[in-house]
Amino acid sequence: MNATFVISAWVVLGVATLILAIYRQILTVHQEEDVVHLADSEQGKIAQQAVLARRLTKIDGWGKSLTLVVTIVGIGLAGAYLYQAWQSPNPGPNNFYRNNLVK
Repeated sequence: MNATFVISAWVVLGVATLILAIYRQILTVHQEEDVVHLADSEQGKIAQQAVLARRLTKIDGWGKSLTLVVTIVGIGLAGAYLYQAWQSPNPGPNNFYRNNLVK
């Protein structure tokens, strides 16, 4: 598998997680109320609050899942990069130790 593809997928998942968080924030700012409606005369408001609560619960679930996936893939990418750097026989021209070896 190509590393560019994995990094691109990781970035796309990260952006999707960020967009989901922004969407949730906008939804709560514009539609969430601080008052819980309980009276019989407020049945319409009660239904709206219940729908919003279900929607926010679904968004939170997706957000947690995406955050977990992004974190695991990011740790895996960092681990693969560090392993490759550890195993590399030629780390580059700026390696002070290799340039100053006594021959």
